[in-house]
Amino acid sequence: MVPKHLRAGATDIVASIRQSVLKETAHPATNEDTLPLVTPTRKAGIATAASLIELCQSYLSHSDIEQIRAAYRYADDAHLGQIRKSGEPYITHPIAVASILAEWHLDAPTIQAGLMHDVLEDTGTSKIELAKLFGMTTADIVDGVSKLDKLKFSSNELAQAESFKKMLLAMSKDIRVILVKLADRLHNMRTLGVMRPEKRRRIAKETLDVYVPMAHHLGINHAFRELQELCLQNYHPRRYEVLHRELIAARKNRKPALEKILNDTKRMFATANIRGRVLGREKTCYGIYTQMKIKKLSFSEVFDIYGFRVIVSTREDCYRTLGALHMMYKPVNGRFKDFIAIPKSNGYQGLHTTVIGPQGTPVEFQIRTEKMNDIAEQGILVHWLNRGQESEIQTLTHAWLQSLLDLQQRSSNSSEFYENIKADLFPDRIYVFTPKGKIVSLPQDSTPIDFAYQIHTDLGNHIRSCRVNGKVQEPTMRLQNGDMVEINTSSTAHPTPDWLDYVKSGKARAEIRQYLRGLDFDTAVRIGREQLEMHAIGTDLKIDELPDEIWNAVMREMQLPSRASLFAEAGSGRANTAMLLHRIQALLDDQKEPVEEAQSVHVIVNGTKTRAQLARCCHPVWGDEICVYERAGHGVTIHRATCSHAQRSGTNNADQWETAQWADNGNLHFTTPMDLKVTNDRVAILEVTRTVAQEGASIVGLNIPDDRNNPELQLLVQVDNRIQLMRVMRALKQLKTVKAVNRRFESSF
Repeated sequence: MVPKHLRAGATDIVASIRQSVLKETAHPATNEDTLPLVTPTRKAGIATAASLIELCQSYLSHSDIEQIRAAYRYADDAHLGQIRKSGEPYITHPIAVASILAEWHLDAPTIQAGLMHDVLEDTGTSKIELAKLFGMTTADIVDGVSKLDKLKFSSNELAQAESFKKMLLAMSKDIRVILVKLADRLHNMRTLGVMRPEKRRRIAKETLDVYVPMAHHLGINHAFRELQELCLQNYHPRRYEVLHRELIAARKNRKPALEKILNDTKRMFATANIRGRVLGREKTCYGIYTQMKIKKLSFSEVFDIYGFRVIVSTREDCYRTLGALHMMYKPVNGRFKDFIAIPKSNGYQGLHTTVIGPQGTPVEFQIRTEKMNDIAEQGILVHWLNRGQESEIQTLTHAWLQSLLDLQQRSSNSSEFYENIKADLFPDRIYVFTPKGKIVSLPQDSTPIDFAYQIHTDLGNHIRSCRVNGKVQEPTMRLQNGDMVEINTSSTAHPTPDWLDYVKSGKARAEIRQYLRGLDFDTAVRIGREQLEMHAIGTDLKIDELPDEIWNAVMREMQLPSRASLFAEAGSGRANTAMLLHRIQALLDDQKEPVEEAQSVHVIVNGTKTRAQLARCCHPVWGDEICVYERAGHGVTIHRATCSHAQRSGTNNADQWETAQWADNGNLHFTTPMDLKVTNDRVAILEVTRTVAQEGASIVGLNIPDDRNNPELQLLVQVDNRIQLMRVMRALKQLKTVKAVNRRFESSF
């Protein structure tokens, strides 16, 4: 049965999906999992050997075709009797993978490897046997893909880190390894509907974390977009279905406006004497969903922007077209980007501009040459489309892989390497300039510290001050696209643990950690003490006046032998200074004012003052609307009136539930969980703890989920009543480092 909100009108659908997007939770709602998978973005179908050969014959030689036929026969025999989850013969999967590689126009050894990519792992065939029959190149590619499959991804970051490291090493030897793996993952995602919902979500998350950004960095745009769509479709099937329906409906309404813009642009070509073609650029469900979530927009607000791609003959024509478009439509200030003069790190080039079209509608134009368009859509595949000729995109790819290998060598362990890699792999890039006009590519929100380390390690290690666009600025400021950065150094300047709170690039993070790890013990102690004293400014904490029992308690928790060792942990960056101060403050609060037990809470039930305990499922706070549940031998439990447990149980056991009011509970404190979406968890911790303390509340629990893409703090806050809780939440929302604050009502924090 289709849920009621999916049968509603367009307005209700948009409102429903907007609420789903804006109210993200740590765990997806379980009722999403039961929905059937909607129509795939691309029907996978059942691949056949005949269709594969037909694809290959369009661009490969007769001898190459015969090698591919031989690989097919070998794989077919090896997988004989094996069945996929869908019930199809297993060989249909390798044929589909090889067909994707053939669509990408890859060479014969790669297509052979696609056909046999599971042979080593699933059939007991040896690499030596494979090399004798099909050559060492094909055997190496198959072996590289097999090694990636042997260590499966999981939610454990160490497993992901080790697997990513294996992938990187395999890629550095032959980029075709990851191309086969991408084709393998693409077909698996197309046919993921037969899997259990929880497995679909796990594989979709893994794909979005690793393979989607990998496809982007390799410039394979069509695979990048399709993988994004399939990830959303499998992770949030209900949200995808609502968006997909609304997208189809909206396309019909947009047709007249699209045709007018298209015709206006074609007339502009004729007037300006420019040869070119213009294409409507479709928005994807994933792109719409992401914009709704990040910018807190409704579907209509995102979809009211029209997109077009203009393809012309020459670089000069790109700029002529831009001028003609700006004469025809008024450009939007600050919405022009020149990726021709400053290409993206994956080789992408083009001009991007947003103009105000007919009836005040924003219109986005991307302007490229045919060659730029090929690189934008095919990326590293252009190397094979040009039959192996050396290309700029190939050089960029090798440089990118080398930078990843350098990061791996600078990282002390796999987990640190994976953290550093994610900083460089996933975020959008900005492009800034040296004083001599050299372009430097950095992750979004990078600082002059990141810039300095990107130029040279010594420059970063000794940065004293900086100028951005000619003005003196703090080295921790966020850089913007097009900034010109000048670094001043000093032999006495050095990195501090605080820098880790601000830098964005994996290189800077790795270099700072390497420097801090190399400090001698006495220097680390001195820096750590200075950091604690600096962070304590503005609080009531006096580091020199803290009682020994507080220091001893912290040292026991951290398993450290001395106070000097504790300072050294902070000075070397192994311990977060803000978290240390938070723990010290919590221990002091415990000494001053022990929290009264929840069993002493009193409520009024039917005019009678009754002793009760607080329910752990919904964390009621004095001032919330409440109800109580009474069970013989177990006393009375207080729930929020809107608690889902109370509502379900109240239907079946109405005689055991009563409405209630709070009694005067004196100085009793109440705890409630809160989720904070933040820009940087390390930076936010100090500001959040200070803000909570300034409102007279305290943090008695803190958890930092390990997700660098979506930094979050999970707090357990102690307050006197609901009014104080609201003040705390309002104050937190004012912080620049906090993007969203939500009280978590259903929790077992």
